[in-house]
Amino acid sequence: MNPPQIQDYPTWYKGYIDLVDGDVLQILDRQAEEFASFVQQNADKADYAYAPGKWTIKEMLGHIIDTERIMVFRLTCFARAEQAALPGFDENDYVTNANFRDRTLLSLCEEFVLLRKSNMYLLQSLNEEELNRAGTANGNQITVKALVYILAGHVMHHKKVIVERYLTP
Repeated sequence: MNPPQIQDYPTWYKGYIDLVDGDVLQILDRQAEEFASFVQQNADKADYAYAPGKWTIKEMLGHIIDTERIMVFRLTCFARAEQAALPGFDENDYVTNANFRDRTLLSLCEEFVLLRKSNMYLLQSLNEEELNRAGTANGNQITVKALVYILAGHVMHHKKVIVERYLTP
């Protein structure tokens, strides 16, 4: 699958999409186990936030899970030619209103792996026509293909944040 074009998505997603280099479906498939393993290797930092008001690693993982669900809902709707506009979401409100701090890191990792593996069946089934369909989410046009790339880039972005802000002294 070729990367989406700049007109396929709102500009603020460019940073995520540009992180994806290679076969996006292979990257997404590998991320399930690799990202969960990476997070578990840093379990001693699970409840750490690098600054006041910043998320803990558990909260960040919960945010990644929520975002995956929302983006896959959007791409499913648009792949199926949904014409209704979909709402946006406030990531900070979602984290605030979840109980990620009360969960174990292992349960969040397991949830991420299962969610991603389940989503892979859908992502691998999409044909070129479906990938090129677009819809409106949060007041902006976006293609299914762009959403696929955003899924991969979003995880890459947060892994980089963990390395730079949570693990580096």
